[in-house]
Amino acid sequence: MTGTAEVTALAPQEAALNAALGRRSIVLVGMMGAGKSSIGRRLAQRLHVRFVDADAEIEAGHAGMTIPEIFVTYGEPYFRSGEVRVIARLLDEGPQVLATGGGAYMNAATRAAIAQKGISVWLKADFEVLMKRVKRRSTTDRPMLQGDVAQRIRQLMDERYPVYAEADLTVLSRDVAHEMIVNEIIAALSKRLGVATRPSEAAP
Repeated sequence: MTGTAEVTALAPQEAALNAALGRRSIVLVGMMGAGKSSIGRRLAQRLHVRFVDADAEIEAGHAGMTIPEIFVTYGEPYFRSGEVRVIARLLDEGPQVLATGGGAYMNAATRAAIAQKGISVWLKADFEVLMKRVKRRSTTDRPMLQGDVAQRIRQLMDERYPVYAEADLTVLSRDVAHEMIVNEIIAALSKRLGVATRPSEAAP
């Protein structure tokens, strides 16, 4: 819980959704640039649960080293092994909205843990949306996008999208107001968990 005075009481639908989730986490999966962190924070605010970024937790466990620094210093296999452990630990600390790194859901053990202790939501973005968003930031902080960025994104989409499709829910991430995406996630979660959805908040 946020515990701040500014937070309003949970709306009935959000309260019912929290009750249906219980201790389970809402786990956001998808490519870098899909909006997992920005949308995840807003979703967590709506549901009055904490937001956790798995990559940030990994960095905190390495004395503040950045993800690229961990890749360079220790290599990707080391990073992926640590990622599995961190996500497993975080799933034990739910309920929460948990944003995962782009490659995290590719690990079978992580997918199994998420299926057991969470509800997975794939924020699915098309190539043009990902390119537009990635261009806003230097690729030096995205170790999986070195070289020809467009080619690399297409390659990762080919590799990852069939696996992302195993997520419990899929919501299209696109260039609209983040609150609209949050509404669609809440509507999809409510339908999945049998919680009545207010017409005004249902996905179009």
